[in-house]
Amino acid sequence: MTPVVVLGGLLCPAFVYRELRATLGALTGAPVRVVAPPPWEWLLAVAPVGWSLILRRLHRAVQTAIEQSEATRVTLVGHSAGGVIARLYLAPEPFRGDTFDGRRLVERLITLGSPHHTRSGPMRRRVDALVPGARFAPAVHYVAAAGSALVGDASGRAAQRLARLCYASLGDNGEAGGDGLVPVSVALLRDARHLTLPGVWHAPWFGRPWYGSRDAVPRWWQAATAGEVPNEPRAGVVSCVGRGPARSPGGCS
Repeated sequence: MTPVVVLGGLLCPAFVYRELRATLGALTGAPVRVVAPPPWEWLLAVAPVGWSLILRRLHRAVQTAIEQSEATRVTLVGHSAGGVIARLYLAPEPFRGDTFDGRRLVERLITLGSPHHTRSGPMRRRVDALVPGARFAPAVHYVAAAGSALVGDASGRAAQRLARLCYASLGDNGEAGGDGLVPVSVALLRDARHLTLPGVWHAPWFGRPWYGSRDAVPRWWQAATAGEVPNEPRAGVVSCVGRGPARSPGGCS
């Protein structure tokens, strides 16, 4: 039975992932371990030292998950910025003196609303240079999931105006669809298997269901672990998982 390790997103405390952890555990019957770096590590992540701290924390969790099971590899789930750092964890190249080579320990990487394709910051450019797209496929199965709950609109409601600013800051035109924070086009990692999730939000303070809600987790987990061969060329084709039109929240905090 393959254990699951979840790397949380920027400044997201562990309690945010309780529902996700319980739902995944019930679905898989496998142990689920959540890694939620403390705020000070995320604040330091504007520089390489912060990334190193989070990578070391993740590596300890992965090693522990393997040691406490009969498995040799884990399924790694990265939410938001955690999905970007998870890509870097797979690299065999040293990072500030540490060699993690997580590709040996990770069977599948699933990212949830992760801002993969952005124009922001030297650290993000470093990740793209070192681990472009699904670099270690097919040895590692890459799945990128993107929520599609809200279209940015400069003349719309407050939530739509805020979404437009967020989407534009991450590299889209702002008038795109996304999970309220990350536009779909930015979250779909190049050469990974793509899943779009209509009506799913980035985090619970944006709206529900979000990626960790009990009615959203089965949608991306079952699609990500289905029998279809992962990482086959997509040519921009996106799998849609879910039904019904996306709704808009009354607000966004």
